[in-house]
Amino acid sequence: MVNPNSRDKEDFLYPRSKYRGEFTPGNLAFNANLQEFAQRVVIICGLETGGKLSPIQAYDEIKGLWKQLKSSKQNLLDDMQDGPDQQ
Repeated sequence: MVNPNSRDKEDFLYPRSKYRGEFTPGNLAFNANLQEFAQRVVIICGLETGGKLSPIQAYDEIKGLWKQLKSSKQNLLDDMQDGPDQQ
């Protein structure tokens, strides 16, 4: 049986905002990736502040997340701007 409070807990820990920008599938997907990046950075910062991660570990984790976000941008947004004929 699913705990009815588990959804509330998940919404609290991982809030999602409605996307209000120009709708394209790429924009929507990138926005979801951007929100996830931000949430994970907050968690890493909290772990570093609490002494669970060293500053170097936190930096390396965030750097890895940044590389993933940058790749997501290139795949979802830059390719769309170039257009299908220019690839």
